[in-house]
Amino acid sequence: MKRIFKMNDRTLLGLSGLASDVMTVHQKLEMTTNMYKLEEHREMRPTVFNNMLSSFLYARRFGPYFVEPLVAGLEGPDNKPFISGQDLLGASVFTDDFVVCGTSENSLYGTCESFYKPDLGPDELFEVLSQCLLSAVDRDCLAGWGGVVHIITPTQHIVKHLKGRND
Repeated sequence: MKRIFKMNDRTLLGLSGLASDVMTVHQKLEMTTNMYKLEEHREMRPTVFNNMLSSFLYARRFGPYFVEPLVAGLEGPDNKPFISGQDLLGASVFTDDFVVCGTSENSLYGTCESFYKPDLGPDELFEVLSQCLLSAVDRDCLAGWGGVVHIITPTQHIVKHLKGRND
């Protein structure tokens, strides 16, 4: 099942959680971003998308969607990286290094903290992400097997690099 969605050329959305809610949330967010593009005549920046997503989830706080969103993108003309994670009520967590979510979240935090270093190049970052993902999945039998790594670059925008065995 697809869990990572390209919202525009500079924004990716990852959704972990209940499969039916993942599909519903994606469809509603896609409609909202398309309406924004029609009304504003421009793409939604990752920070704006994150705020819209937070409001969307908070509006359903008494009957929430069971999803944990992760937003990643490139912000502004200088292509500053943006990453944010949210809980099912839309409370955002902003960071400069990494955000994790899903069934292997606890395993991923440990491996990411040990492997990640600031200012990695694209190839080094790909290797670190791949090793963190595979190590965490090996430790958690409920997580499945394999994964997909996406790297967003200023020139190529969103590029898929690693296809997992599950996909």
